[in-house]
Amino acid sequence: MASLLDASLQQSSSKDVQHQFQLGQRRKEIYKYSAPFGLYASAWSTKPDHHLKFRLAVGSFIEEYNNKVSIVQLQEEQGEFAHIGTFEHPYPATKVLWIPDPKGNYPDLLATTGDYLRLWRASGGIQNNGISLEVRLDNNRSSEYCAPLTSADWNEIDVSLIATSSIDTTCTIWQIETGQAITTTERAIEGNVKTQLIAHDKEVFDVEFSKLSSGRDIFASAGADGSIRMFDLRHMEYSTIVFEEPSRKPLLRLAWNKQDHNFLATFAQNSNEIFILDIRIPSMPVSVLKNHTGSVNGIAWAPHSACHLVTAAEDCQALIWDVHQIRAVEDPILAYLAGGEINQVCWSSTLTDWISICYDKNLELLRV
Repeated sequence: MASLLDASLQQSSSKDVQHQFQLGQRRKEIYKYSAPFGLYASAWSTKPDHHLKFRLAVGSFIEEYNNKVSIVQLQEEQGEFAHIGTFEHPYPATKVLWIPDPKGNYPDLLATTGDYLRLWRASGGIQNNGISLEVRLDNNRSSEYCAPLTSADWNEIDVSLIATSSIDTTCTIWQIETGQAITTTERAIEGNVKTQLIAHDKEVFDVEFSKLSSGRDIFASAGADGSIRMFDLRHMEYSTIVFEEPSRKPLLRLAWNKQDHNFLATFAQNSNEIFILDIRIPSMPVSVLKNHTGSVNGIAWAPHSACHLVTAAEDCQALIWDVHQIRAVEDPILAYLAGGEINQVCWSSTLTDWISICYDKNLELLRV
């Protein structure tokens, strides 16, 4: 791990590591973008193009129908954010996702969830600041009612697959036709339901693909019934209950370890604890991280390290943990105190020294 993670802070208290993190501000390791509206959903672009470095999408949280998604980019030399464009979005986006494309082979697409799954083209059209809606995907066209989507994940191995979770107890796997490469970027984007399944007894709050096995077929979901369930696209007739929260509190989010695919993390509603799970030892967490003093809102594993993850909570803290001795974890190795309750945290898969957080109307990039 680069920069501050190289420091020998494993024995430091939370207060001490917060001080250590703040020392990094002298090296301009924190950049801030302030929007004219509250922010919730956010995502890092994975395109390899140098001119698209430090590009992110952020979604508004406005308690009404008309919401927005903005694309912003940090200009390193100036040390300031440039506003690339903003487009209208029905209801707050519960998730925004750039197409996983570290080799630059696909159209410049962005997915959002809310009332429906929508795909947007970031490089086409002259309206909406160069951002155009490609397709709105609906798997219940026979009804006027649409069950809101709570989250989504874009398969990194097979980018034709997107998973969505819904309050109607289901997960849906969408088959997306994106064209073959950059030379066919004007081809229309299409999508259809590959499979839909009743995943939980109550609302499903999150879904994420795993890189287990082929890296394409396995995904897990977290639900209001307090369980984490694992599915395999090759054997959809059954699922595996990986974990059930002891008091059956709703589980809000899950995150697979990006390097050691047997591990995942989750947290419950109105809880300051993060459960670390090993799918080889179902039912019992192998570790519980407890240093937050407010409800946890976000988790993300390091894309390049099997033993580091970041958590964010309503105590205004982003904490980075070293879990290489997973049963003995007591304190984080780094802490950052933001200016408000953090509701979103992301770790860049291409710029692995950087994480992003959202709180109030602000997006901050932190070098770790």
